[in-house]
Amino acid sequence: MKPADWLQQRWYEQRPPLSLVALSGLFRAAVVLRRLAYHRGWKPAERLPVPVIVVGNLTVGGTGKTPLTIWLAQFLAAQGFKPGVISRGYGGRKQKKPRPVFSDSDPREVGDEPVLIARRTACPVYVFPRRAEAGRALLAACACDILVADDGLQHYALARDVEIAVVDGERRHGNGYCLPAGPLREPMERLAEADLIVCQGRAQVNEFELSLNGDEAVNLADERIRKPLTECRGMKLSAIAGIGNPGRFFARLRQAGLDFEEHPFPDHHDYTPQELSFGDEGALLMTEKDAVKCRAFAGPHHWYVPVRAELPPGFGEKILQRLKAIRDGQKTA
Repeated sequence: MKPADWLQQRWYEQRPPLSLVALSGLFRAAVVLRRLAYHRGWKPAERLPVPVIVVGNLTVGGTGKTPLTIWLAQFLAAQGFKPGVISRGYGGRKQKKPRPVFSDSDPREVGDEPVLIARRTACPVYVFPRRAEAGRALLAACACDILVADDGLQHYALARDVEIAVVDGERRHGNGYCLPAGPLREPMERLAEADLIVCQGRAQVNEFELSLNGDEAVNLADERIRKPLTECRGMKLSAIAGIGNPGRFFARLRQAGLDFEEHPFPDHHDYTPQELSFGDEGALLMTEKDAVKCRAFAGPHHWYVPVRAELPPGFGEKILQRLKAIRDGQKTA
């Protein structure tokens, strides 16, 4: 068993060893002290000249942050804002300065999720580990009046106006321990400090339910070719997923009535052409995040399944209410 799989089992299925629990206590203390340092002003947080909405989560792995970021950018644009998106650029090469991301940027350079965001939103996107610098560079180059920070909940060096925490409705917070005994990057009580909580499936009280829906396959070699997933029933299929929770993608395909051979990969995996060959002539289905890394060597049998985030109307209303309160210098309940 791979070390990552061993850890996942203990995070979500079994009680962790006492040795990991002890390390978890040290990790928890460190992150609490770090947050306190920013809260008390011992460490500075830079405030940008436009409102900043931060999207993030407490657990390691995917919870739907990027689809939500895309939804937010599109929603804000529809409301008359000029949004920009900033990201660390995880999975890309180390950058010496903030870098713009375009729909045709190399994901190996800037990260797969920023390329996906640029493709789906047509908004300015900049990446850099220090998000405040990324934001300054974006604002200097583009006429944006609001920023969305993808996966920035723990990046306290950037001051934020709205915090949105995303929760996995199936796995929730695992065993409740911080790393390495559990999947938490911060203690669970941190969730109470977020302005809004979004849950991908099975929302609880005071959470907004996020659903990801996609019912068609898009040909990776020629994106003009599309077909409903239902037309893939009975075909010889394989499926890959290099996301935080590959099982969620596979479950979505099974819900569409598809029978396939599944091939999970690590999150942000950098694919090679050989890894997409499974010794048969069947079609290969993948996530849209995987597709941005496989486009350069796509064949006619490669397909991706795009998803769209859907949220209740009340969520958008809450966002607008908070932005209005920020503009008026008020606080919201």
